[in-house]
Amino acid sequence: MTGRPQAPAPPAAGLGRVTAFLSLERNTSAVVGAMFVMALGENLWRRFIPKYLEALGAPVVAIGAYGSTEDLLDGLYQYPGGWVGDRHGRRRALLLCVSLAAVGYAILAAAPAWPVVLVGLVFVMCWTSMASPTLFAVVGDALPRERRAVGFSVQAILRRLPILVAPTLGGVLIATQGVRTGVRSGLLVSIALAGVTVLVVRRMRLDRAPPAATGIADVWRSLPTPLRRLLLSDVFIRTCDGMVDVFLVLYAVNIVGIGAPAFGLLIGVQTATVIVCSLPAARLADRVGRKPFVVATFIAFTCFPLAIVAADSFAGLALAFVVGGLREIGEPARKALILEFVRPELRARGVGLYYLVRSLAIAPAATVGGVLWQSAPGLPFLIAGGIGLVGTVLFALTVEERHAG
Repeated sequence: MTGRPQAPAPPAAGLGRVTAFLSLERNTSAVVGAMFVMALGENLWRRFIPKYLEALGAPVVAIGAYGSTEDLLDGLYQYPGGWVGDRHGRRRALLLCVSLAAVGYAILAAAPAWPVVLVGLVFVMCWTSMASPTLFAVVGDALPRERRAVGFSVQAILRRLPILVAPTLGGVLIATQGVRTGVRSGLLVSIALAGVTVLVVRRMRLDRAPPAATGIADVWRSLPTPLRRLLLSDVFIRTCDGMVDVFLVLYAVNIVGIGAPAFGLLIGVQTATVIVCSLPAARLADRVGRKPFVVATFIAFTCFPLAIVAADSFAGLALAFVVGGLREIGEPARKALILEFVRPELRARGVGLYYLVRSLAIAPAATVGGVLWQSAPGLPFLIAGGIGLVGTVLFALTVEERHAG
């Protein structure tokens, strides 16, 4: 019979509106899927690595050196990761990074002594750091300027959803199996999930022509002055973070006196804060501008270590970790701002160089924090807060968003 009304749109139409609202398409969906799966495995054990090192006989200075090595590798891997992403394509770069990270998980799980953990870290950081410029570049390739902060926000949320439960489960594994066996069980899960991630990344279809040969000095010269000022401010902020991050679990468990499962709950509190605030802030940043939200996130970075050292109970720590979650309120805006300053044809390498410089500059922070800890456990947290304040003021006074491309 002709002339009948058309049937309602299929559910896929509604799904399409949701994916558009969240700035998701084939490639960005593959990226957030990969980030979700890898985060699910890593957060079973990553926050407990300082305790794992302690159980393997590492002194506190060595634990600080672990944090500095992490920051150093984070820097050294960024530009090579961007070069691979630009030169050989986003999909191949991510597949390489996932595979190398899985090797690192295996080394950490088999480590008979704490120095071997540093060897495993060399491989583990291939996902955390070498993949980062490519993950950035996919957002820039796939999304227009007015949707990029939301794109980064969705990445942040889906990467952190596992943190709502994984650190607590990791803490339970440690409480029931001991530190060594509990961490190793989490690492075995990470190896299996890395295999799943390979299948997710293979869904990407984003072909790019090989770029013209450009040296690292040329890439540096291409970075505009406002981006260099943002970088300088970011160095202060990440020094604030790096000085204390590796000692959070030690301060909470050894000084305040909570258990490993309770520390996992604190990570969940922090993550829930990120999930609640990230997407609304990103949508506002896309509409009204990035700078106010970046200032807000820098303020939260400054206040977090001060809130930790002021806490003397689980409730106090929970409040501090809410502040820690608010550090992400302007992170999607900051990342979108970086993309707007970087030339499109140098996207992955420009982002990689930014993070290379930042991470190399902050690499000593955790080691300095370890030395300060030996004088007084609260001292690195207090000094970190002062350093963060310098970075916040510097950004507020020197970086103008209107210079973004």
